[in-house]
Amino acid sequence: MADPRLSRRTDIGDRIKVSFEFFPPKNDEMEGRLWETITRLEPLSPQYVSVTYGAGGSTRERTARTIGRILTGSGLKPAAHMTCVDATREDVDAVVRDFASLGVTRFVALRGDPAAGVGEAYRPHPQGYSNGAELVGAIRRIGDFEVSVSAYPEKHPESADFATDIDMLKRKVDNGATRAITQFFFDNDLYERYVERVRRAGIYIPIVPGVLPIHNFAQVANFSARCGTHVPAWLAERFAGLEKDPQTHALVAAAIAAEQVLDLVERGIEEFHFYTMNRADLAFAMCHLIGIRPQVGTAAAAA
Repeated sequence: MADPRLSRRTDIGDRIKVSFEFFPPKNDEMEGRLWETITRLEPLSPQYVSVTYGAGGSTRERTARTIGRILTGSGLKPAAHMTCVDATREDVDAVVRDFASLGVTRFVALRGDPAAGVGEAYRPHPQGYSNGAELVGAIRRIGDFEVSVSAYPEKHPESADFATDIDMLKRKVDNGATRAITQFFFDNDLYERYVERVRRAGIYIPIVPGVLPIHNFAQVANFSARCGTHVPAWLAERFAGLEKDPQTHALVAAAIAAEQVLDLVERGIEEFHFYTMNRADLAFAMCHLIGIRPQVGTAAAAA
């Protein structure tokens, strides 16, 4: 029996809004690969693209360079990530103003993980912002920016419980956050229950699902274990035996990501944030599968 969703695929593609996340390249080779990715994904007309930012400003120059090139070399709207790890308030405020001077009007405000990595205890800088809520307030005091923040369908690993976690989200909203983007997840029921908790708490900003196409299952499973993301048994079974078969692995990964998005669309979700890992292949394939195609008139569409 045909999937009834297929008959609505073209309509779905017209309704869905997507954004893509990149990280700043570490060298010239990676910069070339990132720009190839951006060029490939631009014709899909994302709502915006975001560029991550390292702890303590460790990628400040590379992030600014990447954002500047997106602004001048493409038609995309960039959002700059900001963190408050290992940085003073003055340093953070200066970076926000620098990005604003480039033409940035969107920020993704994250407390950030300790420089030592996920799992290490977070310690605020003595002269810095203590958490994501304070960071949001600082950004909004500098300008009337659109500010996205993080959300955790399986709660933040450091939160004692969901009530504590959702209280932090509420503080971010009270300080001016306009959208939340979730940590990646693989069980849509967990996301739906989380949104219900958030709405009961009186939080009504969009809770945008963060979707991670799986380029390497072993790596994703390892990172998921460290950040508290549940990996269902059925997901592991889909990738079993594909460790040395990258082509089949990619086909399976694209199909799984598209299935996840289509199921969320059936539940009423129409905005998604895709973690690209600076690679276009799976993100482009996933968008194609869910009905998002290059816009007529673009170079890619005419090719």
